[in-house]
Amino acid sequence: MSKKSANGIEADASVEFSVEELEGMAADMVEAVEETVGGLEEAVDDMENAVEKEEGDAFAAVAQIQQALVETQDQLLRQAAEFQNFRRRKDKELEQRLTNNKARMLTPFLDVLDDFRRSLEAATQEEAKEGTETGPSYQALKTGVEMVYQKFSDELKKLGVEAIEAEGLPFDENLHEALMQQPAPDDDTPSGTVLQELQRGYRLGERVLRHTKVIVAQ
Repeated sequence: MSKKSANGIEADASVEFSVEELEGMAADMVEAVEETVGGLEEAVDDMENAVEKEEGDAFAAVAQIQQALVETQDQLLRQAAEFQNFRRRKDKELEQRLTNNKARMLTPFLDVLDDFRRSLEAATQEEAKEGTETGPSYQALKTGVEMVYQKFSDELKKLGVEAIEAEGLPFDENLHEALMQQPAPDDDTPSGTVLQELQRGYRLGERVLRHTKVIVAQ
């Protein structure tokens, strides 16, 4: 059944609503919208909480990794330091063994060097005597011995062997061995001065191969 409205347009009576019904429908729509918005807000809150939790877990994981890296780095540095100390200690031990072996090898040659020097000193003293005559053969032999002595000395120097100075220097128990004491020859000579070298000493670097045997002023 239809009827004309005020403006003459026909309207279906079945779709006519009262004001109260329209207000109720509007209220229902508002309530539905509010519920939907509320659900969306809850969903957003849940998502934000989930994101915050994931971020917190991620930060915690990153912190754990950083701590592990710090601990690993510290451990590696300690191990590197320990290795450096171990290598220095081994290098020092190896150097000491080499020096000891070198010293044992060279020490016997010092007596040979002494023999050459004593022979040359004896020859010089003999030549200084009055009436002593030496021929060409003697001079050639002496020159040959001098050359061998000098070459032998030079080779020992190349190997690091050095003579220990003594005469005129203060006595040093680390370098010298006092066999006797004598009164100082003059007032200007301090007590403890080495007056005479009886047997020359030698050293290899800081290592003494043989102490210089000396006479010391009282």
